[in-house]
Amino acid sequence: MKEAQAIIKDETGLERSLTQVGEFLKEHKVVRRKVKQIPAKADVEAQETFKTESLEPLVEQAQQQQIHLFFVDAAHFVLLPFLGYLYSLTARYVKSASGRKRFNVLAALNAITKELVTITNHTYINALSVCELLEKLHQQFSDLPIVLVMDNARYQRCKLVLQKAASLNIQIVFLPPYSPNLNLIERLWKFAKREVLYNQYYKDYAQFCLAISDCLEQAHTTHTEALNTLLTPKFQTFRNANSHP
Repeated sequence: MKEAQAIIKDETGLERSLTQVGEFLKEHKVVRRKVKQIPAKADVEAQETFKTESLEPLVEQAQQQQIHLFFVDAAHFVLLPFLGYLYSLTARYVKSASGRKRFNVLAALNAITKELVTITNHTYINALSVCELLEKLHQQFSDLPIVLVMDNARYQRCKLVLQKAASLNIQIVFLPPYSPNLNLIERLWKFAKREVLYNQYYKDYAQFCLAISDCLEQAHTTHTEALNTLLTPKFQTFRNANSHP
């Protein structure tokens, strides 16, 4: 705001208050935006090729009900404060839970229906967890071919998982390295944190886990309108992105 105030003064010679500057920016569609990041090791061209040649055709097949398309990822929710922003006249505080217990969620998000299939534990996610998820998907969605989009975590690319997928006739498509922007489920993790974790205090670990589980289980029914917008299968790449040094 102060930078905009200085530029206006330099360009026009007019001094404006920060309130006036804010109204001016709003009038010209300049809004407060969070700075986004580009993974340092991301291959922009590889992402663009994958999006146009692999991802978009798969989405089209799913929309035409030729396949079940799922985006797979694991989230590790740690029992620590998730602090967000708010407008307030005074500083606000929220209690912080003690300990570092971690609630792990391995999930597959249906790109079209927004249904979520999960495997949860309190230790760690490994290849056996992924195989358990594959079995669950096979049992629930065997009416059409199943295609999974995954990142390159070692426990997902291992021989055990690939053999299990082959035995269940499940196709796995691996994202280019460092491409969270092409994994639809990443948006769901951010949504869950915003809904039940930011600025919230849970007195014990069980309550913490229950809040996350309830949010994820009810997401595609309770939050249908919000998720239909948030989880639209359209993907950003960084070919035309301008980054600061």
